[in-house]
Amino acid sequence: MAVETPTSRKPGSATARRWRSVTMALLALAVGWGGVVYAANNSVQGAKKEVEGGFDGDAPTAILIEASSGSVLFEKNADELRAPSSMLKLMTAEVVFNAIKKGEVKLTDEYRVSENAWRRGGAPSGGSTMFAAIHSKIPVDDLLRGAIIQSGNDACMVLAEAIAGNERTFATEMMTKRARELGLTKSTFGNSTGLPDPANKMTARELARLARHIIQTYPDFYKLFGEREYTWNKIRQQNRNPLLNSLEGADGLKTGHTKDGGYGLVGSAVQNGLRLIVVVNGLDDPDDRASEARKMLEWGFRNFEARTLFAAQQSVGWAKVFGGESRSVKLTSAEPIKVMVQKNGTDKLIARVVYNGPVRAPIETGQRIGSVKVWRGANLAMEAPLIAAEPVARGSTMRRAIDGASELVIGMFRAGAEKL
Repeated sequence: MAVETPTSRKPGSATARRWRSVTMALLALAVGWGGVVYAANNSVQGAKKEVEGGFDGDAPTAILIEASSGSVLFEKNADELRAPSSMLKLMTAEVVFNAIKKGEVKLTDEYRVSENAWRRGGAPSGGSTMFAAIHSKIPVDDLLRGAIIQSGNDACMVLAEAIAGNERTFATEMMTKRARELGLTKSTFGNSTGLPDPANKMTARELARLARHIIQTYPDFYKLFGEREYTWNKIRQQNRNPLLNSLEGADGLKTGHTKDGGYGLVGSAVQNGLRLIVVVNGLDDPDDRASEARKMLEWGFRNFEARTLFAAQQSVGWAKVFGGESRSVKLTSAEPIKVMVQKNGTDKLIARVVYNGPVRAPIETGQRIGSVKVWRGANLAMEAPLIAAEPVARGSTMRRAIDGASELVIGMFRAGAEKL
């Protein structure tokens, strides 16, 4: 059963009700700005996504997040599936990065350029290419640069064919499997390049999550996205990302364009120690794509700052326990829980503890129990995992019997209510 509780102390008493009020006040003080953090029971699931105050972009789909916490600063149709075009190459790169990390692929491995990769993705194709020569052998290190810096379709095809045997298998099986492992539940893939294919679909939100994962997991490989140019086969090409030359601190990631998808961009920049990630897609013009992404990043840097809601190991809430010596378990976070707030103090946040419960004993210290979710208006601003702050041993036979009877009654009541 999914459970949502306010961020409060132990429930079920007048003391608990007083603690709820104290907790809300503490939250407001912790953030330290003019807005209020509310802890409420009413659900906002299914609520209409609204444009955040202060920015109304022209991109059909867009999202802006802070990289460290994952806080969402702005979103517009962020869960709409669209053709990602060459931005899909981020998933191709991640699969290769992960294979290298696991020791399955080496940067020095050399892969042969097939006629298929040369004809459909190389010079004869007329698309973006690293100009790999047919039947030549190219190290993985150079293929990654060709795919990332030059957006080479041939580079992606060569990698896919060598790793999976053929590009289709690489896309539909390896890319899809890896996407699900990363929590990208909506994305689907038909090829490794982003070239037109009905199966190529991603959302702005999942592109942003993928970019955040790459930045945090592969810092050395991420440097490739900021390289300004690359030369292969005696042909020098510039990085296609317009942000690199137009925005302070910009260092990634990927542009994309197809007739169906329009013009899109996944970008990231760091200013004053703060990293933001932007995704826009579906624009009609490459200049609009560049200006929209830049304006959104500038707006984010100008108007937001990070505030701590809960310190590491601070009590965030309690979860109900089934069959334990204790009726509940205290929940904390191993890391500080931060959220981005507007500097002008107009944000109103709602924080909830969400878990599947009651949680069955025994419970170990540090065991993942659920998460705390923070909404800014109708939009989910951030989510952080919560763990058990203390162990809970299995209770007596009588305790388990009482809890079992209680859950049975609750289940019968719920079933009866659903029939009304």
